[in-house]
Amino acid sequence: MKGDYQELVDEISGLLGVPATLENRDFELIAFGAHDSDDDSAMDPVRTRSILTRKSTPAVRSWFEGFGITRATGPVRIPAAPEAGVFRDRICLPVRHRGIVLGYVWLLDARPGPTAGQLASAMQVTDRIGALLADEERAGTDLSREFRAVLTAERGWQYDMALAALRTALGPAADGLHTVVCVAPWASGDAPSARAIVGASALCTVPWPWPAGTAHPPAASAPETGTPAGPGDRGRVAAASPGRPRKGGRGGPKPEEPPRAVTDPAGDGGTEGHALAVLVRLRAADVLAPALTAADRLSEAAGSGVAGIALPRRGTGGLAASWQEAASAARAVLAEPGLGPVADWASIGPYRLLTALPPAPAPDPATAALLTPANAELARTTEVFLDCAGQAGRAASALGIHRQTLYYRLSRVERLTGLDLDDGEDRLLLHMALKAARL
Repeated sequence: MKGDYQELVDEISGLLGVPATLENRDFELIAFGAHDSDDDSAMDPVRTRSILTRKSTPAVRSWFEGFGITRATGPVRIPAAPEAGVFRDRICLPVRHRGIVLGYVWLLDARPGPTAGQLASAMQVTDRIGALLADEERAGTDLSREFRAVLTAERGWQYDMALAALRTALGPAADGLHTVVCVAPWASGDAPSARAIVGASALCTVPWPWPAGTAHPPAASAPETGTPAGPGDRGRVAAASPGRPRKGGRGGPKPEEPPRAVTDPAGDGGTEGHALAVLVRLRAADVLAPALTAADRLSEAAGSGVAGIALPRRGTGGLAASWQEAASAARAVLAEPGLGPVADWASIGPYRLLTALPPAPAPDPATAALLTPANAELARTTEVFLDCAGQAGRAASALGIHRQTLYYRLSRVERLTGLDLDDGEDRLLLHMALKAARL
C-alpha cells in the first residue's frame, strides 16, 4: 500500500498550515489532522461531530454535495451556512482515482487562505490518497469472497486454492504483517466496506455457531455479611486480590455471571448467527493499535458484540490459525465479560485451551450436579475460590461472605461432587469444568 492515510493528511496540513480531515465518499471519517489552536473558532459543530462520531449527517452531506463536489476535479470553496451548523467557510479537495471520486479532504477556510500553488501541491497529495482508497476499495470488494473462502474451506485442495486466490488478490501485501479480528455476534449477514476501516485489507461475514453469551444468571442469595452478593461479585475478584490483575480486559472490569448450567437451553448453541472477520495490516508485531481501533469501532457498531484479536503473523499461511485465535478470544469475552469487550488471544488465559477443545458430549459426571441451576450459588463460590488460587481470605472478601460460610459451602461442593479440594488434580478438573460451562 502507498503510505498511510494519517501521514498523507498530516502532509496536507503541513503544506497548507491548517488542520485537514479526510472522509470517504460516504462522508465517513478516515483521518484528521491535529487541532492544537486555543481559538475556539478553529472548530465548528460539523467538524466536531465528524471527528467524534466519525461521520456527517445527511443534511450536511446534502449541503456540501450541492456545491458540485462529486463532479469537481479541483478545490471547491464552500461558504458558511449557520442554519446547517456550518459556521466556517470550507475548502473541499476532491479525492479522485481514474476519474472516480472516492473521498474528500476538508479544510476550514480563512483569509487570505492557501495560495493557488499550495492548493495545487495539496491536490497532488490527494492523488496519492485516491490511489490508496482505490486499492482498499478493490480489496474490500474483491477480497471478501476469497477471505471468506479461506476461513470456511475444509483443509485440503479447496483451502489451498482459496489461499492462493487470496494471495494473488492481495499482491505484495500478502507477505506483510497481519492480524485477524473477530466481531461476534454480527447481526447482519453483510460486511461493511473495507474503505470505512483504516488498515483493513478485507472483511467478510462467516457463520457463528456458538451462543451469543452466557445465560441469565439465577438470583444469588444475599451474603451473610459484607457487601451484597450478585452476578457482579466475581468481577470484583481482581480488585480485591492484589497480585492477580485481570488479564486481557481492554474495556475495564465488567460484571460477570455464574457458569452456565448444563440444563440451560441457552447453552445449546441456539440459532446459527454471523460473525465479522477482518484482516488488518500491522506495521509492527508489538503495535496492535490498528486492530484495536478496528475492533473497538466494529464491536460498537455491532451493539452487543465483542471482539477478539489474533496473534500477529507475517504472510497468509497462518490465516486459519489466526481466525481460530480471534474467534476463541471473542468466545472468551462472551463467556467472561470481564475480559472485554475487546481481548487479544494472548491474554485470555485458560480459554486458550478450552476454546480449542471440541464440545463435550456431556458434562463430567463429577461436576454435572454442581452445574445445575439449583446449585448456581455453590458453582459461583467454587469458581471464585479457585480463581483466587484457593486462598480463602481473598475468596471470602470477593464474595462478600464470612470465611466460615465459605468453608461450609466448599464442604457441600466436596460432598456433591466427590472431589477433594485439597487435591491438585481434582481442583484442576473442577476449575476447567466451571470455565468450560461458560462456553
